[in-house]
Amino acid sequence: MRVNRILLSIPLVVVALVIQVSVLARLHLPGAVPDLLLLTVLGLAMVYGHVGGALVGFGAGLLADLAPPADHAAGRYALVLCVIGYFAGLVRPENGRLKSAAGPMAVVVAAAIGSTLLYAGVGALVGDTAARHVGLPRLLFSAALYDLLLAPFVVPGVMWLARRADNDPLTETGPAAKAGDISSGWLSSGTGLRIGSQRGGLGALKAKARTRSARVGRIKGVKRL
Repeated sequence: MRVNRILLSIPLVVVALVIQVSVLARLHLPGAVPDLLLLTVLGLAMVYGHVGGALVGFGAGLLADLAPPADHAAGRYALVLCVIGYFAGLVRPENGRLKSAAGPMAVVVAAAIGSTLLYAGVGALVGDTAARHVGLPRLLFSAALYDLLLAPFVVPGVMWLARRADNDPLTETGPAAKAGDISSGWLSSGTGLRIGSQRGGLGALKAKARTRSARVGRIKGVKRL
């Protein structure tokens, strides 16, 4: 990953984890806990792609595994978020524009359900049956509902920050930087940001045409006004 992506991902992940542990986990909502860390990973993955999403997910999950009051084996949530970040990065649009929020919201629901199932599955392999006692269907429904309600306030902002960091002229310029801007569809669509450059190119062509015409006129001895 590039340095600017690392410098952005670390504070976002830390802030999301602190808010989740100190605020969201203390709300005592029925069922699951709103997963702010998962939504942050989704927003970054849909800008950075599958490789960046997997790396961010693994780092965020490992930090959650080690942060108190974690009561599960280290590496369990890191595996879950690594897989979720990888698959979330695969669904990013090639042209960087999304026509509606239906697609991203479907990704959030799928990630909430998938992360819950994967976490419970890994727990079953290591002998943790807490999900079975609470009720897996209840956990799946509440996780999808809470994350879906929280996503519009988190995911677009995270993607906007990630896009701005990728477009920083001090970090990278050229075609690679332009190709990295893939989340503009969340906040704008059909803006036509290349109109100015197209007009500039058309003006340059007209200027070249006038210069050639003037040269031809001088050669033929024609006086031009």
